[in-house]
Amino acid sequence: MMKSIIERLGIQTSHETELINITETVRDLVANSGVTSGTALVLTLHTTTAITVNEGLADLEDDIIAALERLVPAEHTYRHARFLHSDGQMAVNAPSHIRGALLGMQVMFPIENGCMIMGARQTIYLVELDGPSFRNVVVQIIGA
Repeated sequence: MMKSIIERLGIQTSHETELINITETVRDLVANSGVTSGTALVLTLHTTTAITVNEGLADLEDDIIAALERLVPAEHTYRHARFLHSDGQMAVNAPSHIRGALLGMQVMFPIENGCMIMGARQTIYLVELDGPSFRNVVVQIIGA
């Protein structure tokens, strides 16, 4: 019988920009879901965060952050830097939105024999781009 399970993760970030390893949490959710064959979707609910996969090394995490800062510099003039009547304040986070768009908001993994199929060095990251803040990530596990 096919199942669809949705789990919500609340994550408090602590820096303006950081990569947070959520791999073990997602693996545990899959392992405890009872799904033995299917897929696991990991999705952020924020446009100033991202979900990405890379090798879990601290120096590489620093390199990713530095590369994002070079690609989308904070000191550039952005059209988004204007008063937003809907929010009643100035928009100052265009770089965060653009960096998130470059990285993406979701990843998906197949599930086989109750485990996610992942490369040996793959790490799932929530990427904070406009923190610190409380963030929401959704994991949907679909399968039999």
